[in-house]
Amino acid sequence: MNPLDKLSGEMEELLDGFMTQTVVGDTTVGLTNYIFWMCVALALLVITVFLFKKMQAKSLVPQGIFVNGMELVVEFVRDDLCESILGETWKKHFPFLAALFFFIVSNSIVGVIPGCHPGTGTIGVTAALALCSFAYFVVLGCRRMGVAGYIKSLAPKGVAFPMNLLVWVIELVSTFLRLVTLAVRLFCNMFAGHVVMGTFAILATLFVEPLLQEFSLVALGYVGASAFWVVLLIIIYLVEILVGVIQAYVFTLLSAVYIQIVENE
Repeated sequence: MNPLDKLSGEMEELLDGFMTQTVVGDTTVGLTNYIFWMCVALALLVITVFLFKKMQAKSLVPQGIFVNGMELVVEFVRDDLCESILGETWKKHFPFLAALFFFIVSNSIVGVIPGCHPGTGTIGVTAALALCSFAYFVVLGCRRMGVAGYIKSLAPKGVAFPMNLLVWVIELVSTFLRLVTLAVRLFCNMFAGHVVMGTFAILATLFVEPLLQEFSLVALGYVGASAFWVVLLIIIYLVEILVGVIQAYVFTLLSAVYIQIVENE
């Protein structure tokens, strides 16, 4: 039997596995598979930060791959995502932006573990993250300029009526679209990446099964194909980790840009 004959059934099972399912409690107050693994990623992140601070405090000079690696990432977020964009105001926004970056990265790392369902793989969590970012820069704008002042600032100065009203409406819609684009971009990239990884894992498994069932030259040929898919799967795993980091970078970068726009009004 051709291994590809089983592909459609395996793909249906794979996609069913990405559906939100309750793992603790019931459908109304239960804990879903995505939220469960999000909590696991959050717990791992907290433990990692705690260990980093504890090991960092032991010496004035960073020692070890773990401490040096963490410091490198923290400095990257500080320099490239905060200070270079926000200028003098970067310090007060650094905790929020760093929390966004590390939370998304931790979920992405958990997501490459077979059987896990990271929070960023569901639109609910990415929408919540986008809402946090949206609320952050809107509240910041209202605190700096007042509610009426922030709403008025959506229309650029120097534009005559009635053109300024049209520009104001466009900017208002654009502001709310930031919420949608932040959520959808992150969700689509994470979900698509997990589907691709699952597909390559299925292909590798299907081609090695004939050798396990019956040793023959044909089965050996399938093993060669399986080895090909395994190599591609490893590459896809590495790419998926990279994509997760890039998506964390893009999400945090856009949030910083939106904050910078409010700070410069």
